[in-house]
Amino acid sequence: MSALDRISVERFRDDFEAAQGRPVARDERVALAVSGGPDSMAMLALAHAAFPGQVVAATVDHRLRVASATEAEMVAAWCDAAGVAHMILTVEDAIGAVAVQARARERRYALLLRWAVESGAKCLATAHHADDQAETFLMRAARGSGVAGLAGIRALQTREVSRPVGDSGTVFDVWNVAVVRPLLHWRVAELRALAVAQGLPFVDDPSNADDHYDRTRFRALLRTTPWLDPAQIAKSAAFAAEADSTLREIEAWLWRTRKVVPVGVDDPDFQSWLDIADLPRELKRRMCRSAISLVRTVNGIVRPAFDDSTNIESLLDALEAGRSATQAGIMVSVKGNVWRFAEEPPRRSV
Repeated sequence: MSALDRISVERFRDDFEAAQGRPVARDERVALAVSGGPDSMAMLALAHAAFPGQVVAATVDHRLRVASATEAEMVAAWCDAAGVAHMILTVEDAIGAVAVQARARERRYALLLRWAVESGAKCLATAHHADDQAETFLMRAARGSGVAGLAGIRALQTREVSRPVGDSGTVFDVWNVAVVRPLLHWRVAELRALAVAQGLPFVDDPSNADDHYDRTRFRALLRTTPWLDPAQIAKSAAFAAEADSTLREIEAWLWRTRKVVPVGVDDPDFQSWLDIADLPRELKRRMCRSAISLVRTVNGIVRPAFDDSTNIESLLDALEAGRSATQAGIMVSVKGNVWRFAEEPPRRSV
């Protein structure tokens, strides 16, 4: 291995441990999601060198293209030659033709996270890089995302994996898996150059050039606009992530200090009462989202859909004006400085 390669490996090891927030133990298993593209193959080679004997890899065959099975076998062959345990995970149910990338991502992570647990790994690394981060930032900015959205791809996320115990269907074992992105400070061009220099096999997914997808159009914008520096945009996403993390800590503190315990309420556990009327709008927004999500969960409400991207500005407008309003099956009413979140009552039939 050349001196340059050693520098790359040491850089990767440092970035991996920084993203994970702790050193990698010598007996720890490191699970990698490897698609067969140049970035993920570069990650595979770097991880194999940085954590020898500890790496396991998996490739998901989404069955969206005829060549996908062959590409997965290509990764398997490299791993076999390198002495890296590898598994091909196949999406069994059809993904369909609507929201293809989102549905493929959902199935991919479900398979990979379950495989990581079964492999004995506490972390799963993906090959998202600085260019991916810049594309994500621009896509979300164009859609009017707030701080949480502009934070983009997180270096570390904790995902929960559950499996049923026995045949009851009601008792589950639960594991936490750290999803790690160690390449967020690496450019796609240097990863490709590393893959070429090391003679790694790789394929370019044709969907990456399909302008039917938003990401492809933003990728082309970055490629044809030299003054849009992906590395600098990725830094902005990192600053947004830091700000979002701080706001989440403030939100957690507010939950502890601003939650009201009402007297004489029969079902307080199925409601949330929060003294938040005097807070800045961004904190109201965050507290409202959390309260709505909590009350929906305890009441078993799943429709309509609600997540961090759902627009709640009209709800906030009404509440700040002292008017009750509903959102996602939850009625929010104003009583002085306290906002009450409860399941929306059934509508009266005419």
